[in-house]
Amino acid sequence: MRPRDTGASRRLSRWIPAIAAPIAIGVGVVLVPMQANAAVDLPDLTPAELLEFAASSEVDALSGTVEQTSELGLPDLSGLTGTMGGGTGGSGGSGGFGSGGGDGDSDGGGAAEASATDLDDLISLATGTHTARVYLDGSNARLQVLDRLAERDVYVSDDDAWIYDSAEKAATHLTVDQAALDALKAEAEARDEEARARLEAELGAPLPTPEEVLDQALARLDETTEVSVGTDARVAGREVYELVLVPRDADTLVGEISVAIDGDTGVALAASVTARGADEAAFSVAFTDVSFEAPDASVFAFTPPEGTEVTEHAVPVPTVAELEQWTAEAEAGEETGDERMPQPIVHGEGWSSVVELPAGAVGAAGLDGETSAMLDTLTERVDGGRILSTSLVTVLITDDGRVLAGAVSADRLLDAAASGR
Repeated sequence: MRPRDTGASRRLSRWIPAIAAPIAIGVGVVLVPMQANAAVDLPDLTPAELLEFAASSEVDALSGTVEQTSELGLPDLSGLTGTMGGGTGGSGGSGGFGSGGGDGDSDGGGAAEASATDLDDLISLATGTHTARVYLDGSNARLQVLDRLAERDVYVSDDDAWIYDSAEKAATHLTVDQAALDALKAEAEARDEEARARLEAELGAPLPTPEEVLDQALARLDETTEVSVGTDARVAGREVYELVLVPRDADTLVGEISVAIDGDTGVALAASVTARGADEAAFSVAFTDVSFEAPDASVFAFTPPEGTEVTEHAVPVPTVAELEQWTAEAEAGEETGDERMPQPIVHGEGWSSVVELPAGAVGAAGLDGETSAMLDTLTERVDGGRILSTSLVTVLITDDGRVLAGAVSADRLLDAAASGR
């Protein structure tokens, strides 16, 4: 029996802004200013030693509260957010990421509403403050996004995943064929070992060790970025190192990225991104409290409440051969017979690179009057399209439907759109 496909599956895309910032903590890539404290004096480490310390962190259990704040220099849109798609969120407080309406209809009205709510959610992410709870214990994880008078949760385990929205009374249940996934992992590992053996035979020497790879990466990074260890500080009551990255590229809008790394566990606890020439962070995420004790097992248990609309979605597992074929097709720029998203085009490299999405890649449903009005408020008309400018990122929407974005000036985007480089 084919899983029921309702509006809940479309609403899944609207979780991306809510999940993106806090979930990054789980993979050690967090983007809040730290509390400098003269009493903190951790053992001295070089940038390479600090990166190796963070990379070797073996923490597999934690819980805590994460706060994300955006000050990107956009106009006050508090009167507009939450009105585009009937969302429950807003741009201030701990809300945000409007959940939007939608009854699962497949007509153009439902698609337009979803598009409007996606825009509303992105604006909320770019202008507000948001709070979430994070839980981790081995393969079990939970992200609890705290909205006003509601919450959204993502539960992940070895067996399945649940995405739940209390305001929408909707849940999506993601399952995967575990046997097929295990077979994919085993085949991929076997091919990796074969490839390693072939390379070592061709080179006549062992492949680089992780430490050597790190040294090479730092050498390449040093060409584009000044990496240093800053001032020891405290985050969520814990002593942390500060890793500072300053782009050497004068064309980027990014001035500095500061990452706080726990001095005991090596876990990244906070970070901030500051625009060039600014004193305050434009985007930040940090733990306000954290514990490295295993959370109670009950926080990972989920049963849909009565009255919840449940969408079942089986995630297909490709074979290694299919993955290799898709990669080859993407690299060759070949058209495929399926509906995979068009491949983005990258112009330039490093901090001032520009990503271009082809016409139609963002969606072909069109914009309703309210969404167009919001875009008019956010953007400035230029020759050939409209520009959205923030302190860290600039976006160009061309008249022919392309979207170009980068941590660069509007002139750089216009040049890339015109020249293709």
